[in-house]
Amino acid sequence: MKAGRQAVAALTRAVLTGAVAAGGARLAYAGLKRYPPGGAKTWSRTNHRGEPVTLLEGPAAAIGAVAATVLSNHFPERSILTPPVLPLAIAGTGAAAFGVYDDLAGSGKRRGLRGHLGALAHGEVTTGAVKLGGIGATGVAAAVAQGGAPLDVIVNSGLVAGGANLLNLFDLRPGRAIKVALGSGALLAAAGSVNGAVGGGESVGPFGEMVGSVAAPLGAAVALLPADLGERAMLGDGGANALGAMLGAAAAATLPRRARIGVLGVIVALTVASEKISFTKVIEAAPPLKRLDMLGRRPPQP
Repeated sequence: MKAGRQAVAALTRAVLTGAVAAGGARLAYAGLKRYPPGGAKTWSRTNHRGEPVTLLEGPAAAIGAVAATVLSNHFPERSILTPPVLPLAIAGTGAAAFGVYDDLAGSGKRRGLRGHLGALAHGEVTTGAVKLGGIGATGVAAAVAQGGAPLDVIVNSGLVAGGANLLNLFDLRPGRAIKVALGSGALLAAAGSVNGAVGGGESVGPFGEMVGSVAAPLGAAVALLPADLGERAMLGDGGANALGAMLGAAAAATLPRRARIGVLGVIVALTVASEKISFTKVIEAAPPLKRLDMLGRRPPQP
């Protein structure tokens, strides 16, 4: 009975958090479109079709996700399953700030870790290098706020910073980064459930914590998915970095050390692979992935 009540309380809080995040993201998006800081041209970019899209989706997603995370601390039915607010808020805010900086100030001439670190080795400090350093510092701050042994702080820092960078690598086609975020959130929730079962106790604890932790970023992402799929807006670095960092912080807050090290290993492997392999080409070469990638999107140009 106690486990059942905990499950209902955890899922209720998660649904409420996701709904607040979705509503906050939609309100922020509408407000930013009406009063874009610096003017609409500041946020306008050209997508893969050569058509204009706005980057305002990214800040809106971050605002909705972080605001819902902070507000969740005041929701009713608080319990031991309530996710840690401060690490998630730090991860989302810091990653969004440095991502938006790179979106607005970056030239796009240098891309990827190799490009930015190579430029830095020759004395050129790119906006991308500043962003990498800033998101790295954000990861450390979120991990310190989470607490734990020195090894945990190191692993958790990598999860936040690595998650932010990895999700941004998928923001190359409409809706792709959000679909990856949704899939990642589902896998993390499943991992929380399995962890509880393997631990010999009720799985509702780890599962409830994880669902509550990912509810805010996923709620904000889903709310803005139609604008992304419709090719009216894109997450950009600000949005993708923020959502990825918050998912990394969720993993850091809820998974056991061994699982966190495994997730970090996957993030590192995919990040290194991205320097030599095009994710777009891999997706297009695999029919199931291609169908999922095209779900809800406009047909490709002839």
